[in-house]
Amino acid sequence: MNMQIRFPGGKKVQAVYDDMTVLTDQPVIDGGSGSAPSPFDLFLASIGTCTGYYVLSFCQKNNIPTEQIKLTAQFLRNPATHLVENITIDIQVPKDFPEKYKSAVIKSAGLCTVKRHLEQPPQIDITVSRL
Repeated sequence: MNMQIRFPGGKKVQAVYDDMTVLTDQPVIDGGSGSAPSPFDLFLASIGTCTGYYVLSFCQKNNIPTEQIKLTAQFLRNPATHLVENITIDIQVPKDFPEKYKSAVIKSAGLCTVKRHLEQPPQIDITVSRL
């Protein structure tokens, strides 16, 4: 998989891959225009949406309606490093959610690929080359 990163102006940065473009920007306080999520916000959203995908897939496979299900993600930052040191994702289900599926839906949520990459992070090599 290859991705091109481009700079369309201001503090905006784009990621282009396949036929999709993901736009990021910085908040106004950081010199951006606040027109798109910051890269870190997208990173955090990827954890939540990936987990949501696995919850959705589990529910669809088991014919469980998803209209009233939602996930809430909380991110605890270390005040000294400003890095997120704990993430809690709460799967909120309606009262009629089958009790027998609660542990299974948690297990399914844990299959999130983003979560698994955080548990076993890839090596990241950064180089410089000329055009």
